[in-house]
Amino acid sequence: MDNSDESDDLGGPAQFDDRDVELLSREPAYRGFFKVEALRLRHRLFGGGWSGELRRELFARGHAVAAVLYDPGADLVGLIEQFRVGALGEAAGPWCLEVVAGMIEAGETPEQVMRRELLEEAGFKPRQLLPVCEYLSSPGGCDERIHLFCALGDLRGVGGIFGLDSEGEDIRLRVFSAPEVFDAMLQSRMNNAATLIGLQWLQLHRQQLRAGAKD
Repeated sequence: MDNSDESDDLGGPAQFDDRDVELLSREPAYRGFFKVEALRLRHRLFGGGWSGELRRELFARGHAVAAVLYDPGADLVGLIEQFRVGALGEAAGPWCLEVVAGMIEAGETPEQVMRRELLEEAGFKPRQLLPVCEYLSSPGGCDERIHLFCALGDLRGVGGIFGLDSEGEDIRLRVFSAPEVFDAMLQSRMNNAATLIGLQWLQLHRQQLRAGAKD
């Protein structure tokens, strides 16, 4: 095992940064519902020197938000259900159970977008938005960064169909007991990273949130 970087702080910067990448060209490769860019680049190597020229395609998505809905008083979890083309061929089918999510546009804050998406996709007005974490969806070929939240509010007696017709959305809000969700989450249609990360965070903090709701 190479222990040459034992002094690195796990929470700090890496040995290299953007200055250690030479971007030779960056050109549009596809423009449609999504964007793909073609890059030519070189980067520094751990053993010294530089890599040869690399050609990579980058799925350019930008920043997004997502939130797991939780009612700590009633111990309920809200998830949305919708068709996902990437889930075609899945054993459980292409209608996934997910957290509410959306893309951030220029000039918007993650909190602003999250509140808007919660209304559009679930008719939900959160009492509080708790930041969970930020992470890269798939940095091997995509630049999407997710700002993940837990949205606290009242989920008793809610549900229905939501989404924007202009965006072809057909979204159903469903509410489950927290134990039911946690029992099923690792082998279910809750089969995407934002949902699983948000639910695992909620599982860790659930009792604290429930205690706070009683104060």
